[in-house]
Amino acid sequence: MVFSPEILNSYLDTQAAAEDPLLAEVSRETYLKVQMPHMCSGHVQGIFLEMISRMVRPRRILEIGTFTGYATLCLAKGLADDGILYTLDSNEELEPIFGKYFQRSGMADKIKFIPGNALETIPAIDDRFDLVFIDADKVNYPHYFDLVIDKVNPGGYILSDNVLRGGKVLLENKDKDGLNMHLYNQKLATDPRVQTVIIPIRDGVSFARKL
Repeated sequence: MVFSPEILNSYLDTQAAAEDPLLAEVSRETYLKVQMPHMCSGHVQGIFLEMISRMVRPRRILEIGTFTGYATLCLAKGLADDGILYTLDSNEELEPIFGKYFQRSGMADKIKFIPGNALETIPAIDDRFDLVFIDADKVNYPHYFDLVIDKVNPGGYILSDNVLRGGKVLLENKDKDGLNMHLYNQKLATDPRVQTVIIPIRDGVSFARKL
């Protein structure tokens, strides 16, 4: 039996733990005020990211693509006591939204927002990471991966969002968007430095564990 994405997502949502009220506010404001609100990670994926972070218990997280901060807050929940999460985004106009939620979460002192082009800001970060989450402009995923791989500690993880691109990667005649992501998925699957698997949650999240 094949389920439609809408029916499946609705079921997953009702069977997940209750959404954090603060995160529900982030989602609500995103859908009221921000263009392309579907880019917000949302309830089920947010819990998923939180669980991954809590399992890894990272001292350092790098997030490429802040948007309105939903995923940021989920990932930050798993930080070690002395942990820091760096989050990068070129859109500073959204800082008034995510900034207030970072403050209200009580984790603002653990979150460092770095504005600007991530292709330029990543090389300037002098730190090493246990967990990386890539969720920015899709065409640059290969470049982001190449920039962060040497900054990831052995045994650390690189998570990449939207790697199924609404099923475009499965089409025989792929458009440019689907082809680019398919090539990125192949890049990770064949890179000897990582062990990779794609989890078909929401629009697909790939896990690459650095060997």
